[in-house]
Amino acid sequence: MQHTILKLTIAFRNRIQSDRGASLVEYALLVSLIAVVCIASVTMFGQAISYQQSEIASAIDN
Repeated sequence: MQHTILKLTIAFRNRIQSDRGASLVEYALLVSLIAVVCIASVTMFGQAISYQQSEIASAIDN
């Protein structure tokens, strides 16, 4: 009985320890995906937003 409980405890510990590494990789992939989306959106919309802000600033000055 004790041998079975010991085996289950070891298996449970190994399972927990191996999931931590997988979670870290998943979080790293998620953060890098968010960074890529942010960079792409700034690249795509940055020039248009800058132009609109310049137009608004010119209208306010006049």
